[in-house]
Amino acid sequence: MIKKDFVIIGAGLTGLTTAYYLNKANKDIFILETRDRVGGVINTVNTENFLYEDGPNTGVLASVAAAQLLEDLGDKCSLEEASKEVNKRYVCKNGKLHALPMNPIQAALTPLITWYDKFRILLEPIRKRGTDPHETLASLVKRRMGQSFLDYAIDPFILGIYSGDPGKLVPKYALPKLYNLEQKYGSFVVGALKKMLEPKSEAEKKVTRKVFTCVGGLSSMTSAMHDSIGKDRFMLGVDDVTITNNGSVFIVTAKDSNGNNISIQANNVITTTGAASLPKLIPFVDKQKLDIITNLKYAKVLEVAVGYNKWDGMKLDGFGGLIPFKENRDILGILFMSTLFKNRAPENGALLSIFIGGVRREELTHLSDSEVTELVKSEISKLLYCDREPDLIKIGRHERAIPQYYADSGERFDAIRSIEKKYPGLILGGNIRDGIGMANRIQQGKDIADTITNPK
Repeated sequence: MIKKDFVIIGAGLTGLTTAYYLNKANKDIFILETRDRVGGVINTVNTENFLYEDGPNTGVLASVAAAQLLEDLGDKCSLEEASKEVNKRYVCKNGKLHALPMNPIQAALTPLITWYDKFRILLEPIRKRGTDPHETLASLVKRRMGQSFLDYAIDPFILGIYSGDPGKLVPKYALPKLYNLEQKYGSFVVGALKKMLEPKSEAEKKVTRKVFTCVGGLSSMTSAMHDSIGKDRFMLGVDDVTITNNGSVFIVTAKDSNGNNISIQANNVITTTGAASLPKLIPFVDKQKLDIITNLKYAKVLEVAVGYNKWDGMKLDGFGGLIPFKENRDILGILFMSTLFKNRAPENGALLSIFIGGVRREELTHLSDSEVTELVKSEISKLLYCDREPDLIKIGRHERAIPQYYADSGERFDAIRSIEKKYPGLILGGNIRDGIGMANRIQQGKDIADTITNPK
């Protein structure tokens, strides 16, 4: 029987961040991970002259904790911000990519938004504040900005983040900053301007909202935390992880990578896994409570890395292209990875990341590899005007890629709090709460560690 003060289940970004800061505070920790590597869904691959991500492609410096973590890692992980030349974001309309407007003149001339809605947007600051906390994103945006703004600005934006449906996502939970702009200031436009003018602490000034990766890919960040924590504090490739509670301590049992039984006695257990794993992981918890959590919907997504040793299509001078659902195409969007970051493809070549599926086109995730390959080549030809045969195609299949924060999210958060209150020492983390982005995951991990090391 191994005895530990804290056992962390999952070595993804949340688990690693929690472990990193608990380790800095000299806490007795041990981390179990079912994969044979750390990082969770973050997985950088270097092969055939290309460096691509089989998982999240970029992060955003959108939380104090994210900026602080990268600063704390120092020389162990070098931050790489997106190229300053990348100032365009394309949206598809009528089969062609159009750059999103970057200034008032472009906004007035863009074909993405109807003239009617352009005038509606001018009146957005005087519209009444919404009163329904469970109003969907689609309803909120139509009410304040208009249908075309929903179709060609917000919908592709949501596909890029959630691979989701604005008609089901609830801003109070899925986009709380947007929701709070209306609730606090009565307007998106006025709220955004006032937020810009508010004084910021030195820590808040580091929240630049810039797109970033790390030199060598995002796995450089998770590997740096792994090394800093100490590899002897991890057990990778475990199976059949189950937690029991006898009223005073937790017993964590599992099989190691060789099939041997292990048992760990812990005063505290922190889970950072997805919703689907919880029934087997914590079987002592009331099933009705767990059902509320495990009902969480996840989007299925295919992520396809496409590399060219020589590129002869349209100039890849932007972040990428998003495809509104209304366009009825077979992809969610394209990222121009070799434009965003250095050393992703050979000189004069290109690396693209293409996304397929999501909650409204889940059937596409069941296509065979050969069908996906032909679909991707067809879309690249039509949208980016490149008919050259790719030199690299790698297909990643993510069954539970992105959790969807619907109207039942408040009930889920209440269930989590109730379980944690009933079983002191058990903390349920991960993407079941507190947002889905990398900055959210880092912030949650830091908050968990701070709560433990500096209890109120």
